[in-house]
Amino acid sequence: MPVYYLLAGPAKERTVETEERVHRLVAWIKDAVKGAGFRGVVFGMSGGIDSSLLAVLCKRAFPENVLGLVMPCHSIPEDKAHAELVADKFGIPTRTVVLDAVYDTLIGVLPGQSTDESVVRLAQGNLKARLRMIVLYYFANQMNYIVAGSSNRSELAIGYFTKYGDGGVDIMPLGNLVKQEIRELSRHLGIPQVIIDKPPSAGLWEGQTDEAEMGFTYEVLDRYLLTGDAPDDIKAHIERRMRSSRHKRALPPIPQF
Repeated sequence: MPVYYLLAGPAKERTVETEERVHRLVAWIKDAVKGAGFRGVVFGMSGGIDSSLLAVLCKRAFPENVLGLVMPCHSIPEDKAHAELVADKFGIPTRTVVLDAVYDTLIGVLPGQSTDESVVRLAQGNLKARLRMIVLYYFANQMNYIVAGSSNRSELAIGYFTKYGDGGVDIMPLGNLVKQEIRELSRHLGIPQVIIDKPPSAGLWEGQTDEAEMGFTYEVLDRYLLTGDAPDDIKAHIERRMRSSRHKRALPPIPQF
């Protein structure tokens, strides 16, 4: 069973420990890709901390065989700018595929089923995530690359991802890291501070943030996942989300006969 921990101790010790974790993640990516018979990695670059860390790790694993896809879909310009900032700093090749028109076409032909604005907004946000999954696999199929996803342990635990969207990937190198560990590795690798500091967001609609949607902070969630400690009301909320999202972390059920 993997051991999860938050880095502690003197700065020099933390640096060595962090670099060791980076080496292990890079080696894991290499083994996962080559073991599956692929030659490189494709991933989405949203301008957020998770996708930025993923991109840098994949670049270390396959210096000549990575591709970052920037896929704005009525996104704020800052997200694209931050993705390009990381790509430029670390020499990551990218392609930009603007999905605005494709999304608008689908919305134009899909019938509305709900009058609840929050339900409609969620369905439309999931549509954006699933369009990006399609684009990732389009490039992956042509290049014989594997699709890497940037979901972390905190998001996966409570189902904070789109099924067959950002959850539709081949490997999840960050899947055993809670958000605080993501930040620690990102600082160590030199990801721009503006990306580390900005509020985490899936970028699915204007003003959307992860913590506002979840109803608790990543700090509280990480502590619960690592220690089991949380206020009773938050613990109950987290555990409800874990139960209700169980289907998102498993293959579709089949009859046992």
